[in-house]
Amino acid sequence: MQPHQLELLAPARDAGIGIEAVNHGADAVYIGGPSFGARAAASNDIADIARLAAHAHRYNARVFATLNTILADDELEPARRQIHQLYEAGVDALIIQDMGLLQLDLPPIQLHASTQCDIRTPEKARFLQDVGLSQLVLARELGLKEIAAVRAATHAVTTLEFFVHGALCVAYSGQCYISHAHTGRSANRGDCSQACRLPYQVTDTAGRVVAHDKHVLSMKDNNQSRNLEALIDAGIRSFKIEGRYKDMGYVKNITAHYRVLLDEIIERRPEFARASAGRTTFTFTPDPNQNFNREFTDYFVQGRKDDIGAFDSPKNPGLPIGYVEKVADTWLEVRVDTPDLVLNNGDGLCYYTLQKELAGLAINRAEKAGEGLWRVFPRETVAAFKDLRAGTPVNRNRDMNWTRLLARPSSERRIGVWLRFAETADGFALTLDDEDGHSASVRAAHPKEAAKDAARAEATLREQLGKLGGTPFAARGIALEPSAPWFLPASFVNALRRDAVTALEAARTRAYERPPRARPVEPPVAYPEDTLTYLANVANSRARDFYLRHGVQVVAAAYEGHEETGEVSLMITRHCVRYSLSLCPKQAKGVTGVQGTVRAAPLTLVNGSEKLTLRFDCKRCEMHVLGKLKPAVARQTAPLTFYRSRPPSAVGESAARNA
Repeated sequence: MQPHQLELLAPARDAGIGIEAVNHGADAVYIGGPSFGARAAASNDIADIARLAAHAHRYNARVFATLNTILADDELEPARRQIHQLYEAGVDALIIQDMGLLQLDLPPIQLHASTQCDIRTPEKARFLQDVGLSQLVLARELGLKEIAAVRAATHAVTTLEFFVHGALCVAYSGQCYISHAHTGRSANRGDCSQACRLPYQVTDTAGRVVAHDKHVLSMKDNNQSRNLEALIDAGIRSFKIEGRYKDMGYVKNITAHYRVLLDEIIERRPEFARASAGRTTFTFTPDPNQNFNREFTDYFVQGRKDDIGAFDSPKNPGLPIGYVEKVADTWLEVRVDTPDLVLNNGDGLCYYTLQKELAGLAINRAEKAGEGLWRVFPRETVAAFKDLRAGTPVNRNRDMNWTRLLARPSSERRIGVWLRFAETADGFALTLDDEDGHSASVRAAHPKEAAKDAARAEATLREQLGKLGGTPFAARGIALEPSAPWFLPASFVNALRRDAVTALEAARTRAYERPPRARPVEPPVAYPEDTLTYLANVANSRARDFYLRHGVQVVAAAYEGHEETGEVSLMITRHCVRYSLSLCPKQAKGVTGVQGTVRAAPLTLVNGSEKLTLRFDCKRCEMHVLGKLKPAVARQTAPLTFYRSRPPSAVGESAARNA
């Protein structure tokens, strides 16, 4: 029985970062193409993606291209052409949201469901599998039992993917329209304005302030380090790191962190295996706390918790290092908790003001002032820092030593090979067998001259054959099979080894196979619902036709079509502001003197002139953020036109198919 492969999926803002993700242990990398990716500022040209694919495929690692925005009708043909270009560049799979793409003439590239597809139910997961999507990234809000239910409803060959690290969108992915309603910048078009990270005043129905200037829609960052094995047991096989806007240091560190954790599990459990080739070694010890984070949460994987929000600040609070001991006009002294902790020029420090606002300062110069004491000269004047006084706890949110460490080469990834050196009638042969079962042999003519020092000749031969630095290979064993210890010049052995490596790489390239495209079920399966609202994000006629083909009777335009002019849900989320502020009726249940007095009445969020209404669906344990499309946004573009009901021609086609 073949072991189940566990895939570590890393982000890449550009090809250089993607290559380092592979070098640091990623089994697959996802990257944006020239356009139509859900991160508008993380696009890449085809040539760079081809360069990444060539590097990844050396290790049997995959490259997934994101084409996961919703598309207008006039974008379908450019998107189709781009998909063909990506396929020719060597891309292994396409991550999509818009089902209109399934109606186009595409190359035989594997298709994956984007997080924007909002996969929360077994029924939706099964449907997407049955229409030809091979890998499904599940909603980040799901718990272990919900994941297991999706696994039970889908085929074993369908890979379930889950975000294990990085920033969290507070809304169900694909179900947030605040950015478009307020600014015209659509999250489903790759251009979110991040209204969730703003501070809000929260008021109740009587106008009383419940929370003042709190980032009540801002979540802590996702970290599933402690839940990996539970996620595996629930059915997850692809472990996704968020971060197509993140820098090289983040991708190196977080990829290495999860590589180590997954390898520990694979080592203990032989029923699992890595999804790509080679072993990775690092020059550093991975530490997620060293990168930008808003503190960590495992969200809803182990059930609802009350500490998932980063309500005080959406910035990086860093790690506690000590406290302010003294403040002067141009410097401050910081007493560190660990005597051997070193502060560096360029480090970033931060602290909370009396109003619980995060304030930061950059160190221009740091001088040791005693045992565990540092004198810090900030780049700005000390007077500019509000509430900075003796006794103030201090965190460090940028460590220049760490930054410099990650800026240097920090990993090696090598595929194990076994070398067999033998003689032929007119010379010698070298055979390389790698850990994946590939083999290559080369031979060269050379006179056979007895070595004067047999032991030294053998040692030198082993040393020359084992010099695989600069290649993707590492020697796991060297077998010498000549009939006698011959004298062989280093130049001859080196040339033979180089030719053998080239031949083995060529053999691996020939053997590499891209994952197959899944065939959709025929006749077409029915979508779980017969009516689609704007929440389905249907933005073009091909997507509309897709859903009609799968039994949907009514298809509304995407919110970006500007047909929803009244107050609607601009965000749907499992995060509940009432619960986080201890105002949830379920929390009050059974509490003497409180039960029955707390009700799920609406709340209001206010940020400047912006007002949003919070309504609570306690049965589903969900919160809806309601608002309207701004008139100025409605005038920016012409609305898209959609059938509000099933057109007669489509009804006839459906009847003919089912006859």
